[in-house]
Amino acid sequence: MEEIQMITTEELKKKLEQGEKLELVDVREDHEVAQGKIPGAKHIKMGDIPVNLDYFDKEKEYIFICRSSARSGNVCHYLQEQGYKVRNMAGGMLEWTGETK
Repeated sequence: MEEIQMITTEELKKKLEQGEKLELVDVREDHEVAQGKIPGAKHIKMGDIPVNLDYFDKEKEYIFICRSSARSGNVCHYLQEQGYKVRNMAGGMLEWTGETK
């Protein structure tokens, strides 16, 4: 199995502060996202990823987010096998210190 690219919360925060246009996808459950998500992140629950494949573009890279980076890691493995460019946010929202909405 191919290694999943990671991005730290600090790297992600810096990219967002510099105004980089990133494709963020939060795969947590509704009740978790209700407590706050990174502004601009699209919410697609982990279980809904397979039926939402048409949302993803193989030309773009997506950064996946969950609570601790375990579920997003699973999603990354799945999508990478389908030929998508993915990156997992290390530590998940537990380590996120940036803004949330």
